Amino acid sequence: MSGILLEATPGARHIVGVADLKFSAAAGDRIITHALGSCLGIAVYDPVSQVGGLLHAMLPDSTIDPEKAAGNPCMFVDTGVPLLFKGCYRLGACKERLIVKVAGGATIRTADKEDYFQIGKRNFVMLRKLLWRNGVMIKSHDVGGSVSRTMTLTIGNGEVTLAINGKQVRL
Repeated sequence: MSGILLEATPGARHIVGVADLKFSAAAGDRIITHALGSCLGIAVYDPVSQVGGLLHAMLPDSTIDPEKAAGNPCMFVDTGVPLLFKGCYRLGACKERLIVKVAGGATIRTADKEDYFQIGKRNFVMLRKLLWRNGVMIKSHDVGGSVSRTMTLTIGNGEVTLAINGKQVRL
């Protein structure tokens, strides 16, 4: 698990891999994750402290493989999200001010098979339950469908953008 608390390098670009997360408090930094298919990209941002983080979670529930969850909690929504929030708190974020934006959760189908496991849908359901239990609301989301997304969080202004099929949209 990375979970890197980034050093102050304003304007830097930081890549979040699959089953990874990063944080920053350096205005102008951009935290980016690619290839959000059924995975979820979860961005949190505190506009007062200008602290943010981005998680790329693959699967909803860590109980399917506790050993993997222990080795890389970012792989799972239920164990990665708490790390995301705690990392932001360590940099000065406040729970009551955090803005949460989510992308991904696509349905992955092949020509001859349906999406029987519905990982994307289950990821988003798990996230919503987890946040609801902790009194946190999602401000905006772009989930579902069948397209891959790239998600970028800009520290300093909290802007979240998505690249979908070559088009840039603000979340």
